[in-house]
Amino acid sequence: MSDRSQAIAAFLAQAGWGAATRTHLAGDASDRRYERLRLGAATAVLMDNPPGGADDPAAFVAMARHLRGVGLSAPEVLHADLTRGLILLEDLGDDLYARLLANDPSREIELYSVAVDALLHLQASPAPPGLPDLTARDWATAAGFALDWYAFAATGVRPDPVAFQASLGAALQTHADGPRVLILRDFHAENLLWLPGRAGLARAGVLDFQLGQMGQPAYDLVSLLQDARRDVALATETAMLARFAGQAGDSAAAYAVLGTQRALRILGIFARLALVAGKPGYLPMIPRVWGQLQRNLTHPALADVRAVCDRLLPEPTPDVLTRIARQCPPSPSR
Repeated sequence: MSDRSQAIAAFLAQAGWGAATRTHLAGDASDRRYERLRLGAATAVLMDNPPGGADDPAAFVAMARHLRGVGLSAPEVLHADLTRGLILLEDLGDDLYARLLANDPSREIELYSVAVDALLHLQASPAPPGLPDLTARDWATAAGFALDWYAFAATGVRPDPVAFQASLGAALQTHADGPRVLILRDFHAENLLWLPGRAGLARAGVLDFQLGQMGQPAYDLVSLLQDARRDVALATETAMLARFAGQAGDSAAAYAVLGTQRALRILGIFARLALVAGKPGYLPMIPRVWGQLQRNLTHPALADVRAVCDRLLPEPTPDVLTRIARQCPPSPSR
C-alpha cells in the first residue's frame, strides 16, 4: 500500500468511514480525484486533493462554508485533513445539469432559471473578505493563454502579445471593470446538480468553486450560457440574459467582452491540457469555444480585439486540431 493509500485509509477510519466501499467518480481538468463511499444506506464523497497542486483544499472548505452560509447548496464538509488534502463531503447525487439535459433538453429553461436565481442571490450577498481582485489588465493577461498555447501549438509561432493585450485590456476597462461581486469562475452545467428535494434556489447544487474570487457580475453568467462543453439553446440564452439583467442590469457589451476574455483563455487552457497533461479529449471542444468567441467579437465594443484576433489566431480546422493532437505526450488517460 502506498503512502497516499495509507493516509487515505487512516483519514477514512478517523472520520468513521473506514469500512465503506469505495467507487471511483469521474474527475475534472484538475489533479483532484473523487470517490463515492457507501456505508450501509449512507453515502459520502471523498475528495483527494494531493498537497502541492494548483488548488488549495483550505480554499475549497472556506468557500463551501460561505456558500452554504448564504443559502446555496454547496456540499457540506463532513471531515477534513487540510494538511494532507483530504476532504469528506456530503453526496449531492449524480443529477448533473449536463446529464439531465442530454436526456431531456426541454428542461433547459427550467434548470437554468434556478441556476441564474442562485447566481443573483450569491451576488447580492456579501462576499468573504480577502479574495483575489484582478484588474482589467490582469484579465487581459490571463486571456493571453490563447497566444501562448493555442496559437503556438497550431502554428509553431508564439505571437507578439502587445496589440492583443492593449485592445482586450481597453475593452475590459471600458465595459467590464465596474463594482465587483463574488464569482465562482466555473459555473456551468458540469458543475451544477439538480436537487429536486430542496426548495427554491437551493435546488441548484454547486460544485468546483474553490477558485472563487472577485469579478464582474456577468462573468459567471457567461460561464453558464457560453458553455465549452454543451450548446445552450439561443432561446434559453436570451431568456436567461433577460432574467439576469432584470436584477443585475449588466449590459450586452459587458457580456460580449467577458465572453471574449473567457473564450480566449479556454482556447489556451484546452491546448495546454493537451500539450502538457496529455489530455487531448479537450481538443474537440475547441470549435465550440471558437464559435462563441466569433459571436462575441461581432459586438461593436470589440472591433479592435476582433482585428487582432483575426490576425493572430488560426481557425481550429480539423488539420489544426490534428496538428495539436500530434504534439500530446503519452498519458495514462489516453
